[in-house]
Amino acid sequence: MGKRREPRKPVQLPVRIFGTDSTGRIFSESVTTIDISQNGAKLAGVRAKIKIDELIGVSVGSNKVHFRVKWVGDPGSPVEGQVGLLNLTPEKPLWELSLPGGAADDFRQAFKDRRRYVRVKCSISAELHPLGQPVIRGKATDLNVGGCFVEMPIALKVETAFEIAIWLGETKLRLKGEVASSAPGFGIGVRFVNTSPLDRDALEGYVASLM
Repeated sequence: MGKRREPRKPVQLPVRIFGTDSTGRIFSESVTTIDISQNGAKLAGVRAKIKIDELIGVSVGSNKVHFRVKWVGDPGSPVEGQVGLLNLTPEKPLWELSLPGGAADDFRQAFKDRRRYVRVKCSISAELHPLGQPVIRGKATDLNVGGCFVEMPIALKVETAFEIAIWLGETKLRLKGEVASSAPGFGIGVRFVNTSPLDRDALEGYVASLM
């Protein structure tokens, strides 16, 4: 196991986490931090069964940020109930204490990254068109060729299908999508479905330009 690239601060703080578990049910529970950093955190006392790469919300007081689950303690082991998280928006305030600086903690050595595609940070307009429902407008972030995260006040249910339109510069790209994960209060993880070769090329080019 390699060394972490970012120093972490051992501290026990009460926080609240919320999102959807591995069965698609919404959960909200109080847990405790083990250590934290600018870009990550390890939590203990997690009862919900959460999948790797799931998006969950973490709130501290009036601050809340969404994280991606990068590691889950094995059931029956000494680390059962612990999870390792990667902060998707480290520029937003969350922790009310000073933290050590350092390079980005991307969990490449400590935890196995199971993403199929490289993700990039972005902030682009998005429109969701669920069948039989009004148009939902949001902001697409954390984009890759296979999907994105859309910030929206009311999250859709997992597996909801829709058409999504996103702006790649001056180009409006229309894609088929479905809800891969839901983080109430934050938004949804979107999985692109049946993407054409032409649209995939457009996504790859835009992601490469952001990198």
